[in-house]
Amino acid sequence: MGSFISLTAADGTAVPAWVARPEGPVRGAVVVAQEIFGVNSHIRAVTDRLAARGFVAIAPALFTRLEFDVQLGYDAEGMARGKALKAAAEALPGEGVLQDIRAAAQWALQQDGVAGVGMVGFCWGGLLAWRAAERVSELSAVVCYYGGGMTVAPELARTPRVPVLAHFGARDAHIALDGVQAFSRAHPGVQVHVYDADHGFNCDQRGSYDETSAIQAKDRTLAFFDQHLARA
Repeated sequence: MGSFISLTAADGTAVPAWVARPEGPVRGAVVVAQEIFGVNSHIRAVTDRLAARGFVAIAPALFTRLEFDVQLGYDAEGMARGKALKAAAEALPGEGVLQDIRAAAQWALQQDGVAGVGMVGFCWGGLLAWRAAERVSELSAVVCYYGGGMTVAPELARTPRVPVLAHFGARDAHIALDGVQAFSRAHPGVQVHVYDADHGFNCDQRGSYDETSAIQAKDRTLAFFDQHLARA
């Protein structure tokens, strides 16, 4: 369903992005933020599924400033490379990859039938989505899946300017449950859902995949976007 296009960020950087478009009426647009594994087959499948549900969906390759065409697997080697790339991306000067997210959102706003643009991010992408909820003015709604780091300072202190929905796993060894509870108390306006699942429960390519939790989170995500994008 999808294909790659090239975006141009504000600083002139060319950023590839996987784009999928609906065949029928457009319900809005969604920027998809990758895990540390790049725009791999899982992220492309997420983007394609959003298009099948009526959303213009775009997944910018957020490691492009460091390395071109990163597509990693979920084995130990992929995990190690992904962690190293994430650390390098987090150390980028200025706005870093937020520029690329903004470019994707700006592109999405220009598409026919799009009234509002949402964003969904997974793992590192969930953290980026949380930051974007505060700093990317083109967005109208944000969904964070197990955003690593978003429940601790200084990320906890952010003030989102758009509605936010956050999904966490109660058995996630990477995100402490007491941190999720503290996040929920600090941000009563954020819809927080905790599932009896591990980190990465939405990814059907990982051993931690939990179908029941993934379906429930997906249904909540689609309803959330329907609520906030159509009227943007």
